[in-house]
Amino acid sequence: MIGLLFIDDEEGVRRSITRALKREPYTVHTTEDGETGIEVIQQRLSEISIVISDYKMPGLDGLETLNRILSINPEITRILLTGYATMESAIQATNEGLDGFLTKPFDNIELRNKIQEIMIRKRLRQFISDQIYQQIKSNPGIMEPKRQTATILFTDIRGFTEMSHNMPPEEIAAFLNDEYFRPFGEIAYRHNGTVDKHIGDSVMVVYGAPISYDDDILRAIESAIEMQETALANSRKLHKKNGFRLNIGIGISTGEVVTGVFGSLRKKEYTAFGMPVNIASRLEKLARVGEILVSETTYKEVSNRFLAEKVAPNVAIKGLSDPVAIYRILGRA
Repeated sequence: MIGLLFIDDEEGVRRSITRALKREPYTVHTTEDGETGIEVIQQRLSEISIVISDYKMPGLDGLETLNRILSINPEITRILLTGYATMESAIQATNEGLDGFLTKPFDNIELRNKIQEIMIRKRLRQFISDQIYQQIKSNPGIMEPKRQTATILFTDIRGFTEMSHNMPPEEIAAFLNDEYFRPFGEIAYRHNGTVDKHIGDSVMVVYGAPISYDDDILRAIESAIEMQETALANSRKLHKKNGFRLNIGIGISTGEVVTGVFGSLRKKEYTAFGMPVNIASRLEKLARVGEILVSETTYKEVSNRFLAEKVAPNVAIKGLSDPVAIYRILGRA
């Protein structure tokens, strides 16, 4: 259940909110003023992930209350409740950093949908495609931790540490963001991949979670091919421009993983854990410049769609008793 705190000095409004959210996946807490609301947040720091505060209240107003709560938990979703007379102020507040606002009087269905939309938008827009986001809006429970089959892709720049050793930090940041993270992220999004994380100059992408499709493996390998094509097309131009080369290796593996939102109070992320993640990471480290290495379980599912050759010998993976057979993708069949 998701912890939600509602702060309003009117008892009738607090009762209405509680009734409206009775059948929703929220544990609802209510208080009548900002100071008490802040105390509840401090007492239930790891439980409450959404706070809704009325704008006009005795003592601390809604903006002051939400800003104080932000200093306690920067990751909490903050929503301002306001009457139509103060709409302009609410819009301005949202532009200054709040996650959204609701208006009084409210319709129960609209209220539930708006809270859900604001919460999901905050958590997900940074690392999933719009298509997946729209599906999650209608089923937020899909983000709960669970086991599922997924395909994991890792990509990494070869020789990046040595290449960037004498480069100014500003140039390194511009290269990574403009030539690598951004275009490769767009490739993943177009193929409905979920960009899981950036680890130094490595990128981890998940296909099949949180939304699973029949062609997850196909889209993962298509992404990898497009990434390598992009790197090849841009590497020579970049080297002439600033000395950087976009030489990458890619590893892909498929299998059962545990997915969900994990992390600390101040930093959470949607991610995947499991042996396929370890295998994909290991294959990425083995891949030479321009190579795409995939596990045997991955390749067998799409062997009619791609040309590949088996790589000898099989590779030992920590945690597995038997070495893993791997394939080098040569191109589309």
